[in-house]
Amino acid sequence: MICDCCGKNGVVTKHVTRSLGEGAGILVVDKVPIMLCPHCGESYFTAETLHELERLKLHKASMESRRLAPVIEYA
Repeated sequence: MICDCCGKNGVVTKHVTRSLGEGAGILVVDKVPIMLCPHCGESYFTAETLHELERLKLHKASMESRRLAPVIEYA
């Protein structure tokens, strides 16, 4: 795959966990695909992934599963 930033071939897809929002309205999404370029070091979401994240935010109440997780602050 070709990098959208540097134009070189070799971009790989990884899966990450991302949090959207904050406080009581936070949404944690697992297995979000992110594009990583080994040449320039850039990481980015495709337009398709960004649209899907927006869709998930809009419909989170009907899809969410609640799990408890420890939360710490970076000081």
